[in-house]
Amino acid sequence: MPRIEAVATAVPPYVITQEDSMKLARRFFQDAFPDIDRLLGVFGNSQIHKRHLCMPLDWYESERHFAEKNKLYVANAEELAAQAARNCLGKAKLSADSIDCLMFVSSTGIATPSLDSRLVNRLGMRSDVTRVPLWGLGCAGGAMGLSRACEYARAYPERRVLLVSVELCGLTFIRQDMSKSNLVATCLFGDGAAAVLIEGDHAGSQEQSSPRPYFRGARTTTWPDTLDVMGWEVTEPGLKVVFSRDIPSLIHQSMRENVDTFLTPHDTSVDRLRHFIFHPGGAKVLTAYQRSLGLSAEATRLSSEVLRDFGNMSSPTVLFVLEKSMERNWEPGDLGLLAALGPGFSSEMLLLEAR
Repeated sequence: MPRIEAVATAVPPYVITQEDSMKLARRFFQDAFPDIDRLLGVFGNSQIHKRHLCMPLDWYESERHFAEKNKLYVANAEELAAQAARNCLGKAKLSADSIDCLMFVSSTGIATPSLDSRLVNRLGMRSDVTRVPLWGLGCAGGAMGLSRACEYARAYPERRVLLVSVELCGLTFIRQDMSKSNLVATCLFGDGAAAVLIEGDHAGSQEQSSPRPYFRGARTTTWPDTLDVMGWEVTEPGLKVVFSRDIPSLIHQSMRENVDTFLTPHDTSVDRLRHFIFHPGGAKVLTAYQRSLGLSAEATRLSSEVLRDFGNMSSPTVLFVLEKSMERNWEPGDLGLLAALGPGFSSEMLLLEAR
């Protein structure tokens, strides 16, 4: 089975506290909403303390065109992705030319050539490295990318895969968008990048100082007639956020059956899992996971910590949780469930086992 050898993350330099973001939102949205004080309650209930952005707060004061924002996306995403990749390779004590496949996940900007080609040059990868760019997966992208990377390593057990996920959600903010969804976005979203090294059974040394999570299987679910639940609307000023307030309800109604259907063929169940690595889309999303699966708040504590310190960074967020989880003691035989939700409306789940 493919194993997850290392995970590393990176964040941009500008930090915004939740108090500062609430002040900004009040100033931006108060003329559009007479009940602005009530709406701003989302900031106090978010359980987010701070987030990281690639641009300073005063940048958001002016209206920006998509071309300008996308140019900033290309430059900053490349820089942040390279940092995460180098951090990951450093943890594994490997050079970039040892990577056989580079998978790249992002949904907050557009680049052709895709950003993975820029990373090949920047990191000094081999010219024959396999490249797999994945776009449009949103918050599910980190989990989906990890699934595809593990499946690749299972098909080619002598190869190493580097998964890199980067999102600059802050750059998608549209100053002139007075929708409630945009107001909520100012409360939730941050910027960040993560990288994961996955090795096939016959790639490199099999000697380990501590147990590592191995990939046992994955499941993708796309619910019918849910295209309007989450995603982007492409507009003149840029990518306009779309998400439904019904997401927690959908999780509560559907997730238990979805998880049980996934785990049963693997001869396991929720009560046998020790590690829960969930994408923290928001405080209500984590609560919905807990209620649906019968979990305590302690079970999703690592997800809550990532939400508190980084907000929702879209695709890399669940990989930030994975990094925290791997810093804890995984005992041989431990089972873990990694899960994220995204546009489609879809879910991605991976079953991991420590060896």
